[in-house]
Amino acid sequence: MATTHVKRAFKYRFYPTGEQAAELSRTFGCVRKVYNMALAARTQAWTRQERVNYNQTSAMLTAWKKTEELAFLNEVSSVPLQQCLRHLQVAFTHFFGKRAKYPRFKSKKKSRKSAEYTTSGFRFREGELTLAKMREPLDIVWSRPLPEGAKPSTVTVSQDAAGRWYVSMLCDDPTVKPLPVSNAAVGVDVGLDHLLTLSTGEKVANPRHERKDRSRLALAQRRLAKKAKGSANRVKARRKVAKIHARIADRRRDGLHKLTTRLVRENQTIVIEDLTVRNMVKNRTLARAISDAAWSEFRSMLEYKAAWYGREVIAVDRFFPSSKLCSTCGTLQQKMPLHVRTWTCDCGTTHDRDVNAAKNMLAAGRAVSACGAGVRPQRSTPGGQSAMKQEVSRREP
Repeated sequence: MATTHVKRAFKYRFYPTGEQAAELSRTFGCVRKVYNMALAARTQAWTRQERVNYNQTSAMLTAWKKTEELAFLNEVSSVPLQQCLRHLQVAFTHFFGKRAKYPRFKSKKKSRKSAEYTTSGFRFREGELTLAKMREPLDIVWSRPLPEGAKPSTVTVSQDAAGRWYVSMLCDDPTVKPLPVSNAAVGVDVGLDHLLTLSTGEKVANPRHERKDRSRLALAQRRLAKKAKGSANRVKARRKVAKIHARIADRRRDGLHKLTTRLVRENQTIVIEDLTVRNMVKNRTLARAISDAAWSEFRSMLEYKAAWYGREVIAVDRFFPSSKLCSTCGTLQQKMPLHVRTWTCDCGTTHDRDVNAAKNMLAAGRAVSACGAGVRPQRSTPGGQSAMKQEVSRREP
């Protein structure tokens, strides 16, 4: 069985000393300053119909360090400053490739605080990580071991809105190998009443992490709104709000990791629906519930884990009427309002709406995998069998 070469980030929490925290805070500020100055320079050049690349911004950085006004840039490691220029170059590459919007300036209050170090900017020996410009190693909580013999290629230090410090190490992970091939396949229908409904009939409860902490969050936000802007008490209140948000996000991410790992281990093929969550959250009635369910994060986790372990994820067209199609006879119903959770087809089969949708998506995914057929039935012949249904019938003895 062929092995895969996977670079994997291992994230740990650490507790810096006062000196280390001050050094990292200065580094974050310098990274933000250099990024914004380089972005401004490239934007001005763009208005003059000129192109500025990474090498030119790197030369600008050298010149900025020699000025009296920006001499403080020499007080921090030069590696994170160079890395932020590379990140800006990647952002412009995505913009010119029409894969992203125009890069935005970093905000002191809203942007993520982070700094990236390459191998010349840190030392990792005997399980201790020491960053450039620091005398002592970081006090890292090793919640899980690194792969045996792993050597980090890059190290990213960050601080979240709740004030927690994290270090992320990018390493080669030889333990990630394709799993044994199996014939198991499953269709997955996401929802709000239940987070997932599988074609096997299993339903995974929606934990609703945000709803459970909603009252605590509302109270903390009311207290924050009463604090005077710029006061120390407002900073404390803002951090309390951030801690509640962090608790919600951590629990949600942990649950999704466990769920996606189980699906990838148990199934060779996983069929999901290609939803446009960005458009769905424009519904003000359901936006909060959809965001709490984190369907996009679920899909991204499923896809990268499937790539790691040699599994296949098939996305069915979002316009495929999986809920209105009978998984037994292939008859297409004309209407299926959202409040209808169970319905009976003309063939006499009573369907659970979500289980039926999951079964139809599984059959559609199999049809795509086997013969490359489309997954949308011909709407001009309602009640007729689609290519998906014909594929299911062909497989049956």
